[in-house]
Formats: sequence, structure tokens, C-alpha cells
Amino acid sequence: MSIAANSAAQTAVPNFVELEDPDVWAAIAAEHTRQAEGLEMIASENFTSPAVMQAVGSVLTNKYAEGYPGHRYYGGCEFVDKVEDLARERLKKLFGAEHVNVQPHSGSQANAAVYMTAIQTGDTVLAFDLAHGGHLTHGMKLNASGVLYRFVHYGVRRDTNLLDFDQIASLAREHKPKLIIAGASAYPREIPHGKFAEIAREVGAKLMVDMAHYAGLVAAGIHDNPVPVADFVTSTTHKTLRGPRGGIAMCRAENAKLLDRSVFPGQQGGPLMHVIAGKAIAFGEALRPEFKAYAKQVVENARTLAAELARGGVKLVSGGTDNHLMLVDVTPLGIGGKLAEETLDRCGITCNKNMIPFDERKPMDPSGIRLGTPALTTRGMGGAEMQQIAAWILRALKSPADEKLVAATKAEVAELAEQFPVPAAKLEAAER
Repeated sequence: MSIAANSAAQTAVPNFVELEDPDVWAAIAAEHTRQAEGLEMIASENFTSPAVMQAVGSVLTNKYAEGYPGHRYYGGCEFVDKVEDLARERLKKLFGAEHVNVQPHSGSQANAAVYMTAIQTGDTVLAFDLAHGGHLTHGMKLNASGVLYRFVHYGVRRDTNLLDFDQIASLAREHKPKLIIAGASAYPREIPHGKFAEIAREVGAKLMVDMAHYAGLVAAGIHDNPVPVADFVTSTTHKTLRGPRGGIAMCRAENAKLLDRSVFPGQQGGPLMHVIAGKAIAFGEALRPEFKAYAKQVVENARTLAAELARGGVKLVSGGTDNHLMLVDVTPLGIGGKLAEETLDRCGITCNKNMIPFDERKPMDPSGIRLGTPALTTRGMGGAEMQQIAAWILRALKSPADEKLVAATKAEVAELAEQFPVPAAKLEAAER
């Protein structure tokens, strides 16, 4: 390294946010502290690598690039074209897809683009009930999907809390949907996409799989890949895939032009090229052997955590987990999901209240909480840490009014968190 380069490397990078807008910086700094000193257990959250964070904060945020590589509506796109091509090539390789679109700003917009491609306004769609673990873009009445299309919903069996394929097949035969959707936001078991494909073929429907929550497990080869059997596959790029916040859509070659047109100009204008750069990096990371080890550990951690919680007296929806999350019925402890979430938050453990199948409580104070292990696993935690965290959760939820116990738990949580730094800390250390 030259003397000049070495000198520059030793000079601290100015904190422009703090200098120009201390109010915004104060909120960012506080959030950094919250993440670093606590345990992030929201199943849809994760930590990106420092490389992804740098890309999302790069000069690519300055570039407008409406259109697609080689067919842009603006000049000066030769370098962002390379970035998007890298993202597309890596995504195809990651899931074995014939065609991909990396431009959706979110999973919701990716889903909307598939609807625009596959069906017409007013058409019937069969999807997973939100109250049983589905997603609001799968026909929730206040969401655009529920307004524009006629949704019929399937659920889980009351006795096992597993997908009720007898019901799914019966509803498909009765309603003859144009599109069937598989995928969930709160279902703790592996989804057999082939069964959905069989039902779709029988009734002449297209199949869409929204694998936003478990895409990283699919990428690692430890969960069933829907791409070979589905007409369309969508996902977010955060969650288990551990990339920046955004969406992707994949399809068979014959639907490529229609899907691309539905994303742009159908759903959105200029793509977020800085985010697409982060996606490209994340897809490259997911192709590495160490990502497979990470995904495997995510599932192992979830199973360990679930087993410890069950032994402590709570009830697990479906009796356990096959993936990165679990639904925990806290009512056996004499509390509801709202108090459980608030109590754990005071302990430095972040989760979300969540309805359980056939819940008799209200959505804002349901019977359960949803817990996930992707972010904890990214920090390097393993089975021993999951056992300790389960003990803290049970201790706090059994005595939510004990402020001394809550304070002691928060201190212990912070001590553990300090041993497993968040990736952002590594980035800041490098900049210093």
C-alpha cells in the first residue's frame, strides 16, 4: 500500500449524517444500539453482510435506469447494466430458474406483478388464509390483492395445524381458480410444492409460490425448491436469503416478456440500482458453501429453541418446526401475545405477537408470538445460545410483572449480545 493510501485508510470517514442532520443520526445511532445490545428474533428480519450494506449505500443510488439491461430509457447505464446482469445470472444459478426479474422493490410488488401477468381483475385465486399463516398480499380484503381479485382461502387442519390438502383439493375443484398460491409468512413446516402442482394441474390453474420466508433454505438445498414445478415464484431478498430489502420474481421462459412488462412499467418505474447491487452480492454469497452451513444452522437453532420452549410449558403450533420460525401459543402461561411481545421487548428480545390457527383472541392481542432464528444465526449463535435464550423467554413470560427479573434478563441478554457482534459493527470498525 502506498504512503498516501495508507494515510487515507487511517483517517476516519466523516459521519456526514451526524454532521448534516443530527436528529436523523440520533435515531440511527439508537437503532444501532438496539440491534447490537438485543436479540432480533422477528422471523422476517436478518442482518446483511457489510458488502451488501456498502453497495446499498453506494453511488448507484444516484442513477436512474428505467427499462432493462440493453434497453434503457436513459443514457449512462452501461455500468448499472453490468450490475443487473450479474444479479440475474446469479439468481438463475441459485434456483435453476429459466427467467428472473430482480427489479421489484418488495415482495409485495413482485406478487402484484405476477397477478398482473397470470390473471385478470376479478379472477378467482386460491391462497393460504392469513389467519392460519398466509400473507396479506394473498387476498387480505384491505390489500390491493383482495380488492382486485376474488380470493378463496384454504387453511390448516385443526388437529395437526398442518396444511389441509383435502380441503385445498376440494376448494380447487369447487371454485376452479385461475391461480393457486403456495407459501406463507407464519407456517413452521416445510411446504410440499409438488402437491400444490398436482392440484393446479388437475383444475387447470397456474401455480405461484411465494417463498419469501424460506428462500434462503431453498437456496441452500435444505428445503424443497418450487422453481421446477411452479409457473411463477416470488420472494423477498432479505429474511433467510440475507440480502437487502427488496423483491424478486421468477417464471418459465414463455412468461418472461409478460412478467417483465408487469414489473416495468406495470408496477413501478425506475429500479433501485443500489439495492439491485446489494441483491447481486447477496446472491453471490448464497452460492458459497458457507451459506449452506449457515442455513442448516438456522434450522438446527430453530429446532433447539422450539424443543426447549415446549419443555418449558408453552404450546407450539404443529408441535415444532422444520424451518426458521415457530409459532408459540403463550396462553398456557396465562398471558396473551401482546403482553408476551411487550415483556420480551423490555428484556431486549424482539419478536412479534401473532395469531395462531383457529385463534379465538383478537388480532391485536392474539394467543401467540412468532419467533425466528435467522438473525441470531447470522451473529454466530448456536445450540447453547438457543437453550439459554429459551430459558430467558420462559422466565420472563412466566413473571411478566416482575420488573427486577425483567431488568436482570435485559442485562444478561446484553452480555450475550456483546459476544456476537452484528455485521454493521464490523463495517464501522473497517471505516474507522
